[in-house]
Amino acid sequence: MAAPRLVQREELPASVLDIPIDFNPLEDGVLMDHQASWIADDSPLKLCEKGRRTGITWAEAQDDALIAAASALAGGDNVFYIGDSKEKGLEFVGYCAHLLGFVEGHSVDIWETEEVVRHVEEGEEVVERVAAYTIRCKSGKRISALASRPAVIRGLQGVVVIDEAAFHRNVRAVIEACLALLIWGGRIRIISTHNGVLNAFNELINETRAGKTDYSLHRYTFDDAVRNGLYERMCLKTGETPTPDGKARWYRKVRGGYGTRVSIMKQELDAIPAEGEGRLLPFARIDACMDADYVVKRWKPPREDFVDWPQDARRATVQLWLEREVAPALERFPERRRTALGGDFGMRQDRSVFAVGFIDETMRLHAPLVVELWRVPYDQQKQVLFFIIERLHRFQQAILDANGNGMVLAQEARQRFGQARVTELMPSDAWLREFTPVFQSHFEDKTILVPKDDDIRGDLALMEMIDGVGKVPRDVRTDGSAAAGGGKRHGDAAVALLNLTAASRSEVAEYGYAPARAGDRPDPWGERGASWEDGAIRGRGAGRMRRRADETGCDGAPFGKGAW
Repeated sequence: MAAPRLVQREELPASVLDIPIDFNPLEDGVLMDHQASWIADDSPLKLCEKGRRTGITWAEAQDDALIAAASALAGGDNVFYIGDSKEKGLEFVGYCAHLLGFVEGHSVDIWETEEVVRHVEEGEEVVERVAAYTIRCKSGKRISALASRPAVIRGLQGVVVIDEAAFHRNVRAVIEACLALLIWGGRIRIISTHNGVLNAFNELINETRAGKTDYSLHRYTFDDAVRNGLYERMCLKTGETPTPDGKARWYRKVRGGYGTRVSIMKQELDAIPAEGEGRLLPFARIDACMDADYVVKRWKPPREDFVDWPQDARRATVQLWLEREVAPALERFPERRRTALGGDFGMRQDRSVFAVGFIDETMRLHAPLVVELWRVPYDQQKQVLFFIIERLHRFQQAILDANGNGMVLAQEARQRFGQARVTELMPSDAWLREFTPVFQSHFEDKTILVPKDDDIRGDLALMEMIDGVGKVPRDVRTDGSAAAGGGKRHGDAAVALLNLTAASRSEVAEYGYAPARAGDRPDPWGERGASWEDGAIRGRGAGRMRRRADETGCDGAPFGKGAW
């Protein structure tokens, strides 16, 4: 076993070094109300769910330093701290050493030592040497920060503090090891922020609330700490003068730092566990964002040999359906709102889905139209996509799936409508990590409306958090409803709606114009079929302009690259 090594002051974390040497934690008014409440509870089993930076770990360190400094007759005991990292252990022991300097009247040494851990794996004894940081008190008791090993915990007796329990590598085993301490009268403190609803720490919280355990349960949020003076203490540390305006700005900055990651903000600041691994969107949130007035238009070929029909017959068949079913839905879109489209490509097994939407004046995303194609030849998929985009008011962006054969359709759409308007997407985890939190927050905040449809509901519910990223599992498929023609689905509508969400957030340049006065120039198109309001080509006249451009050879006007 290696000899103990004295830890030098400069090795301590900045959070410890930043404490002024003359700062006395024993003075009145140092603890905030929630910190004092935690320390005042002397229950043998204490459990705390907390927001970050609420100061509970620091308060626990102050309490534990006094316990270790006391004699056995006065209730003194050994203290063992189990953090989720070695650095956390050194930080905790550093906090204790600072307070003990006032209690014992001299600076306190911290020693790095080795602990021998024996446990059984697959019937054989395993011996490990794990690093520990230890303080020896005049009382004969010690404070040690140990590695997060269930075997370590089972051999301890005294006060055991499990900090950030939800983030230990083997959460459940660590908690179960704590329970073994009760046999010999140990005292347990489990403290943590949340790490998802499926985490063993959250399950322990729920069991305690249900009366299934004897833990004394505490809950302290970031807002609790703010009410109790967190901002004022921050100013004391930084030398700033606290003001109401400064407090409001600081508070907004802290919450605003999470951006669109609402669920993560609520978890870290408000002690509300995020969905974490598992379903991204619960049914209740999906149902709350469905509108019965919004529609899904589905089409599949009338016969299996449709792909072999002459081109004119195929185009005429699809065009008739588009004019009858899709065009009326597009005409209902508000003319002054920017529109966007998200697409997911499928051919034989999966569907091709185009989700079409707009952002209203309150920044709510609407998807009034979802078009779904099943087993439709490539040429007719392009026909449908181009038909939709050409009739969109103030078309902003389309994000199209470019995996497999979808790459060709996405590329042709880009060539037709311009690279500024069409994105060929092969989504990476980095892209999903950026946009799935936005997508999720839309449903959490009810700032999205989608068609009320069983198959769309099922597709959205299929999305999961996998390795911290929201996506549709590769190997999971669901059965389509009779209304959708049956068959298997692979979350196609969910992917299209996710792409629509990303497209609706894209930046777009809109060009201004100076309208000519009546009579200044002739109408180059022979009629005023389209509106030029707000510098955008809109309405059915846009389709006529496209055809005129094709007939006259005016490639790129008005729908070509740079036309907008």
